[in-house]
Amino acid sequence: MLAPELLGGRYDLRCLLGRGGMAEVREGFDTVSATIVAIKLLYPGYDTHPDYQRRFWGEAHAAAKLRHPNIVTVYGAGEHNGAPFIVMERLPGHSLADLIAAGPVDPRYVRRVLREVLAALSVAHGAGVLHRDVKPANILFSEDGAARVADFGLATGPDTGRTEIGRIMGTMAYMSPERLSGRAATVADDLYAVGVVGYEALTGRRAFPEQNLVDLARAITVTPPPPLSAVRPDIDPLLAAVVDRAMAHDPARRFGSAAAMGAELARCAGDPVTAPLPVVPVARPPERSREGVLLTTFLLGFIAVLALGTLAFVVLTHP
Repeated sequence: MLAPELLGGRYDLRCLLGRGGMAEVREGFDTVSATIVAIKLLYPGYDTHPDYQRRFWGEAHAAAKLRHPNIVTVYGAGEHNGAPFIVMERLPGHSLADLIAAGPVDPRYVRRVLREVLAALSVAHGAGVLHRDVKPANILFSEDGAARVADFGLATGPDTGRTEIGRIMGTMAYMSPERLSGRAATVADDLYAVGVVGYEALTGRRAFPEQNLVDLARAITVTPPPPLSAVRPDIDPLLAAVVDRAMAHDPARRFGSAAAMGAELARCAGDPVTAPLPVVPVARPPERSREGVLLTTFLLGFIAVLALGTLAFVVLTHP
């Protein structure tokens, strides 16, 4: 009986860890180093498409040059029968999304997680890399409970930062109003997403819970959620103010950098928790959301019209 083929002649693929919009993550065994790793693979059909391959290699190159305790480590990348793959460190599998699923998270713990995410983004931004898809499912935890930012699949540098014509990349519920209008991604967009993540973690629900994409676009661009202090009057007002400022509709009102936002969080009352919150192990980690990884030309055009106000009302009420 023939032995199973090893990925890249080295990795033995094992169980599924999660799914995204264009790729899945599998556990793997590195037969050379005898270690457990995580391996990201494009779905069949995507793995031969030039555009998806370009984005996939972009992730590998962007993440590989980032080294920080709060960034998931990428060990390398390769090809197998023409299909690319990325090899990363294997984490326990829990994410901030898993914690939020159980309800509002301890504000002290949220403060700590946000500071660690901002530390990771500060390094990425300093290297000219924008994440563009910060969300709870992309914030994983190491064995000691430290937050690790994952999935730089939509990461880009300033030279390639413009949204591709007719398409917006990312997860819509965490996009800034200006991203939805088709503007180029900036540092302000990543910080806006951190604010949305903080709002969700502290309230136990999404800042923009709308399921319909048109309703979601309208909420993000026209109807912001109530201030965090109105929803959670029991939390530190300074923490609430940081989250609200990060989610400001006008990017000029947000923080100028990840470091500046992290420094403001450091002023919040009380020490951050140092022990990870208990998480009930699951047999298989939940599948990662596939929503909004690719929004079509129709949606972009619709949102542009929506921003015109009166004309948007006509379009919405007279299809």
